[in-house]
Amino acid sequence: MQNKIYTSHVNLKELIFQILLHIMVFIFFGFDRRLPGIESHQVYFFLNYALAALIINYVLLPYYLYKNRYLQFSIYTLVIVALVIYVEEAILEQLFYPDTRGKKFMGVFYNLLSTMPTVTILVGFKFAWDALKKQQEVIKLRNSVKESELQFLKSQINPHFLFNNLNNMYAYAVEKSPKTPEIILELASVLRYMLYESKARFVPLKKEMEHIENYINLSKLHIEGRGVVDFKLEIPPSNFRIAPLILTVFIENAFKHSASSQTNNIAISITANLDAHGMLHFTCKNNFLEQSNTTSLDSGIGLKNVKKRLELIYPKAHTLEIRTENDFYLVDLKIDLSKCQEE
Repeated sequence: MQNKIYTSHVNLKELIFQILLHIMVFIFFGFDRRLPGIESHQVYFFLNYALAALIINYVLLPYYLYKNRYLQFSIYTLVIVALVIYVEEAILEQLFYPDTRGKKFMGVFYNLLSTMPTVTILVGFKFAWDALKKQQEVIKLRNSVKESELQFLKSQINPHFLFNNLNNMYAYAVEKSPKTPEIILELASVLRYMLYESKARFVPLKKEMEHIENYINLSKLHIEGRGVVDFKLEIPPSNFRIAPLILTVFIENAFKHSASSQTNNIAISITANLDAHGMLHFTCKNNFLEQSNTTSLDSGIGLKNVKKRLELIYPKAHTLEIRTENDFYLVDLKIDLSKCQEE
């Protein structure tokens, strides 16, 4: 029902545009500064041109030109122009100018000079209208594809996170660790955010930071007693918003690789600060062992996912640097939150 209403609305807009265009073109067509006013017979000459433009606009353009049938379009256009010249010379001029223009055929070139400007203007504006409408459709389609891709990428995050944490929770359950109930509560809090509060394309930065704190608290339970996690948050109150679950992937990666490559001496440092202009600076640093299976730290679904999301959501509004340095894996991300704040 909405599509029908939208289509009718578009057709009405085009109809109004065509009426106004024809009135304006007719005024210029019939205006002669030597003879004030517009003579009635000029309406018939103009209708001859307008009818030709109507056929080209709503028959030849959509059924031939827009379907890349250029030869047929050219032939039929030439036939229509020839008919316009014939009607003007054989009928209209004989009726309204029998003693002057009607006595002699002025030649094809002369007739084209009098016919083509009006027809070209009417057809040209229709072509421009169609091109603009097509561009709007392409933009909507591109945005739709982009949004679908973002939803797909975001949907991959929850299963990936859940899979890793269920493995950890299973290990604690097998060992009958007293930390298991606490882990379940923290996991429930994090999943609640992921499943319900992160559905929007952008969420308040404060909410995202609260989620990160909960996520870090959950992850710290898995390495308790085996290292140090330093988390510094400098986010002043603001109305800035951020794409949800962007930063979580880097933090998850840090805990996963540090814990899997070392028994003790795990060192993870995470910082996030926001300046007054909306520039968010996030860093994540974790140690790892070169001889472990973490030599390909920048691979995997999580990091590939977040890199793609950053490119789609923050094009030319973010910088991401990932490097290894002295057995440390470093992530340095800057996002200009002031550039993307739409709902």
